[in-house]
Amino acid sequence: MIKHIVMWKLKEHAEGSDRATNARKMKQQLEACAGIVPGIRKLEVGLAEEGLEATYDVVLYSEFDSKEALDAYQSHPQHAALKPFFSAVREARQCMDYTI
Repeated sequence: MIKHIVMWKLKEHAEGSDRATNARKMKQQLEACAGIVPGIRKLEVGLAEEGLEATYDVVLYSEFDSKEALDAYQSHPQHAALKPFFSAVREARQCMDYTI
């Protein structure tokens, strides 16, 4: 199994919206990708919450049956369509994939 974790720190304002609005939009778009390819075991999106420690604004936690399933997810047209918006609103991005 492959775990795929990505975190985004967002710009204060981008694409005509504030950070919180863009974070909610990212969450909605990522959650829509939950079943786009076979082999996705879990896909969870979290947003920074006031009163809880967070150095990033959006986090994606996902699990895949295999590297092939992760590769299929990353190259799927629905996932690829998110990248221009995500690039425009992000200040920083961190990612880690690992096998368990």
